[in-house]
Amino acid sequence: MAGRINDDDVKAVRDAVPIDAVVSEYLQLRSAGGGNLKGLCPFHDEKSPSFQVSPSKGLFHCFGCQEGGDTIAFVMKIDHLSFSETVERLAAQAGITLRYEEGGYNPASQRGERTRLVEAHKIAARFYAEQLGGAEAEIGRTFLAERGFDQAAAEHFGVGYSPAGWDHLTRYLRGQGFSDKELLLSGLSQDGRRGPIDRFRGRLMWPIRDISGEVVGFGARKLREDDNGPKYLNTPETAIYKKSQVLYGVDLAKKEIAKSSRAVVVEGYTDVMACHLAGVTTAIATCGTAFGGDHIKILRRLLMDNGSARVIFTFDGDAAGQKAALRAFEDDQKFAAETYIAIAPDNMDPCELRLAKGDEAVQDLVQPRTPLFEFAIRQIVSRYDLETPAGRAAALDEAAPVVAKIKNEGTRREVAVQLAGMVGILDPEFVVQRVGRLTRRNSDRGGRGPAPTTSRRAQDQVPPPAVQAGPALNLRSPAHRTERELLKLALQRPELVSPAFDAFGVDEFTAPPYAAVRQCIEEAGGAEEGVSDSMAYLARVLGVVPNNTVKSLVTELAVELFRGKSIDEIYAGQHLVHVRLRAVDRRIEELQSKLVRLGSNLTPDELAAAQYDVWVLQQYGQKLRSNGADAL
Repeated sequence: MAGRINDDDVKAVRDAVPIDAVVSEYLQLRSAGGGNLKGLCPFHDEKSPSFQVSPSKGLFHCFGCQEGGDTIAFVMKIDHLSFSETVERLAAQAGITLRYEEGGYNPASQRGERTRLVEAHKIAARFYAEQLGGAEAEIGRTFLAERGFDQAAAEHFGVGYSPAGWDHLTRYLRGQGFSDKELLLSGLSQDGRRGPIDRFRGRLMWPIRDISGEVVGFGARKLREDDNGPKYLNTPETAIYKKSQVLYGVDLAKKEIAKSSRAVVVEGYTDVMACHLAGVTTAIATCGTAFGGDHIKILRRLLMDNGSARVIFTFDGDAAGQKAALRAFEDDQKFAAETYIAIAPDNMDPCELRLAKGDEAVQDLVQPRTPLFEFAIRQIVSRYDLETPAGRAAALDEAAPVVAKIKNEGTRREVAVQLAGMVGILDPEFVVQRVGRLTRRNSDRGGRGPAPTTSRRAQDQVPPPAVQAGPALNLRSPAHRTERELLKLALQRPELVSPAFDAFGVDEFTAPPYAAVRQCIEEAGGAEEGVSDSMAYLARVLGVVPNNTVKSLVTELAVELFRGKSIDEIYAGQHLVHVRLRAVDRRIEELQSKLVRLGSNLTPDELAAAQYDVWVLQQYGQKLRSNGADAL
């Protein structure tokens, strides 16, 4: 059994790795106000950002799907890692040496499967890169040179060479402590007659990295005529490599994509290299599969998908390229970004274009020119004989639904008029009306029609306080709003409410979910624990939550903005007083009700005691109203 990671080391990892730096590896973050950051949630599909990060608290929370937690929870969720695997990865990034308890730890045999597979790929990438300099790899170096790539370019992209022998890499990885089972699971080796052999032999190798920069697979290019395999051979589907969920070059392009709100989608590894070397550093490519829905999700998070973002597809002008463009348009409406297509002169791909005409020609190629929907419509219309009524009708039948999917209403009408001209219909209003009917039909059935537009102002608004899961809260209730705000103060600004808050009972919070959060704060040592170390305090609170519903509410309250403008001792005191005063008033009502209900059944001493309790509470309530927080 694997040893338990030392608690102090886990805390050191949390403190050393800023949550905003980790989250920014997967999506674009922008200011949400109050020191928080926001972006499109990576855990559910959404149009406007409801995912928030609090760097000062080390927490994230999505107001849409209610996922939340700290840095470790984020990485566990997004990369499907165990707790230990996540802490180990973050510790390696921070340069922290972990200590293990309960009988020690053997990294080679006890580390999680995913971590082992990633390590194997990391070592394999280094092995292949070293082989590129050998005599056998001259054919690979020649291939690169003929396409304009020198040694520096190969090193920048990690290009390598797999030796032509049967088991060079397999034997090397065995020597590094990997078992045959791990080598087969990784996809780096495959079954042979006498045991595992190398999957890739005598090929040029491109390491495929995920968005965090870890090598998860390889793309291998055939170099010799006697190689009977396919031109390109990719890693098979494994626990860490899903071809529909990776984009080649995204690790290098992600920051520029986020900065410029622009992405260029090309078709191959050498096209990505050519674009980056030509200065188009937002280029990415799919890996042996068509551009699809999971790829769109990756780009949307990086683009902070909105109407000002641009996605440019470059496809060959041949039939296959046209088919790929039309397939891409089918998913176009999943973007809020504007999509364009770029086709080079003479049907050259970016790599060929750079060789023939230089870097400036590649830069010019990817300047947005032809909207993808316009290209799709022209391709459809070109297939029909427009000299005949039947041909024009058939072209309109196929093209009109495409126009109906255009997101912008003004653009949709303009293109409908253009379609009438392309097809040769004299009355453009006929086409406009037909497209309008199709658009409404799509909207009515919730189909693949145009997505509703959201104003920039609405997108920038902070998500309203809301609890989507667990017991219902009446957020119109002043009491619940005040309790919510006080809990936010206790989690985010404990120095403003301590030590008074810790004297508040769980029963002073009338909403059951809020009472549960109050109980967690108490079990974590109280709000006063957060005065000296807020991140450790929040980690303790999250460590005692009874279920995921309460955990989600804790992270929500820990990152949600305050309602007030000036968050100071006066603001905190007002909320402390309001919550306590309501509790006092409720207790008075309970005692008075008891007096009425029992009446003559009480002995004189019991009656006097109850009346005295009411009087004491009334006096306390009066002091709270008169003196505010000083009376607490």
